[in-house]
Amino acid sequence: MIQPIAPVRAAQTLILTGISEEDMSVLEIDVDGRTFVGELFEDLAPASIKAMRDFLPHESEIMHVRWSGHAVWVNIDEIELPEIPRENHTVYPSRGDILLYPGYRNEQEILLACGPTCFKSPAGELAGNHVATLDATPEELSSLEDMTLENGKYDVSIRIREDFVEGEE
Repeated sequence: MIQPIAPVRAAQTLILTGISEEDMSVLEIDVDGRTFVGELFEDLAPASIKAMRDFLPHESEIMHVRWSGHAVWVNIDEIELPEIPRENHTVYPSRGDILLYPGYRNEQEILLACGPTCFKSPAGELAGNHVATLDATPEELSSLEDMTLENGKYDVSIRIREDFVEGEE
């Protein structure tokens, strides 16, 4: 099986990995009536995905980042995560990338890059585990970032769907 070298959109990942639609699990993020979907990178971040399966679905708030640039995040510090190794980790996620940060040096969180992002905190740069890439346009992600920057926190629902068929949202 060919593994993607760099993060790619869900449809491209299907082609590169040979995953059939019947096998696809996706991450769904609902914010203010908008649904964002991205294929989970189960082969690249297996421990992270397993941990997420244990705590999702999750209802919380999404807000603009404080230190990282063009991104939004969900604090998951109240969740007791198992020890998760660094896997498929990055400090510089691309637009649409979802990172799970298990709290090695800072609070636990899920980060969604909406544009140029360098994942960091007052403790310095952080490497989060890249678990999915959303199939969203730059305009959709920019709009999400803008609304959290201008209006503050929004309710968010995050879940994994096992029955996803491409083209259905």
